[in-house]
Amino acid sequence: MISFARGASCTLTAALLLAAGPVLASEGHDLTFSGDGTFVAPHGGQAIQVALYDVTAGEVVATDVGTVSADEPPAFSFTFTGALKEDRLYDVHYWIDSNFGGGSEGSCDPVNVDHQWRVALTDISESLTVEVIHDPAEQAPVCTSFE
Repeated sequence: MISFARGASCTLTAALLLAAGPVLASEGHDLTFSGDGTFVAPHGGQAIQVALYDVTAGEVVATDVGTVSADEPPAFSFTFTGALKEDRLYDVHYWIDSNFGGGSEGSCDPVNVDHQWRVALTDISESLTVEVIHDPAEQAPVCTSFE
């Protein structure tokens, strides 16, 4: 219970503060990350893992798993609610468990076996929607984000 002994003006101030609710820290922005239809033919039905990597802090801040669509776009879509903070740099790391020419089911194998990419996110000031295309020439090793 809160009581005030200084009169009406203090009571009015306290009432206004209580009505406003708690002061919250700035909430993060959402990231929606998806792959277009170019992933369907080469990777339809294969498992995909995604990690949001905070480059500034040097750590993975969120992960998710799914399956690449076998028949229609988007091939995959992930939403990381409130995960992006302003004035930070992020990468989206993702890999598809393709096992081309070998590899192990469920583990991130080298780039030539499991397709892997990274996408840089900069200048975060609002929620982002990022759609990527399947481009094997732009692969980057990201397995360490999933260990």
